[in-house]
Amino acid sequence: MAHRETVGRTLAVAFGVCLVCSLLVSTAAVSLRPRQTRNRELDQKRNILVAAGLLTPGADVESVFRARIRPRLVDLETGEYVTGMDPASFDQRRAARDPAASDPIPAAADLASIKRRPRHAAVYLVERDGRIGQVILPIYGLGLWSTMYGFVALDAADLNTVRGLVFYEHGETPGLGGEVDNPNWRALWPGKKVFGPDRQVRLEVVKGTVDPSRPGSEHQVDGLSGATLTSRGVERMLHYWLGQSGFGKYLDKARDRGV
Repeated sequence: MAHRETVGRTLAVAFGVCLVCSLLVSTAAVSLRPRQTRNRELDQKRNILVAAGLLTPGADVESVFRARIRPRLVDLETGEYVTGMDPASFDQRRAARDPAASDPIPAAADLASIKRRPRHAAVYLVERDGRIGQVILPIYGLGLWSTMYGFVALDAADLNTVRGLVFYEHGETPGLGGEVDNPNWRALWPGKKVFGPDRQVRLEVVKGTVDPSRPGSEHQVDGLSGATLTSRGVERMLHYWLGQSGFGKYLDKARDRGV
């Protein structure tokens, strides 16, 4: 009898400890969720400022973002700005997973390997003295091991010249494909031209080093050493999101009548 009571008490104590621990973990997760959400939003704003070249040491991200960045929502099918929706609360990843807010991409057209395209997407207009100097577009697509998320900044004067590129989330191999977030590689992008005279995307991540004396080098960027598939993933996602299946209709209209 004593043996049974000891086993029973042990099990009861173990169950009680597990219950208390699970309650503590659940409470911590719920209480920390708002902070985690704020941190994600702050990190996104920080990376938008990096893409625009506006993040300086010691700068207050929230203040700079409020002063210089104007988010807008775009209908990707029409290229028009969307009214009646708050771009600050729009979750593009959630929209891409929601069948009611996204559409399947035919395999032949799915250059970025993302399977579904949200019907709406955010753009970020960079303002100074009441004028728009850059347009920042969110991009994402499959690399070697992961979906890579980033922003590309285009000069508003021609919507063709790259002003900046940043990747803020990926699971690529450190030292190889992970070099997509290396500042030295990102520094190769400003000044590159996205489109040819026919408004088709011409950007290319080449194997090896770009020869600036060769025709077409204005569209080319050095590939990542030892990371051919990641380099190809970057090129393909840019072709998708800057082409007609992505922001192409928006960029065409913005060129013709202004951002």
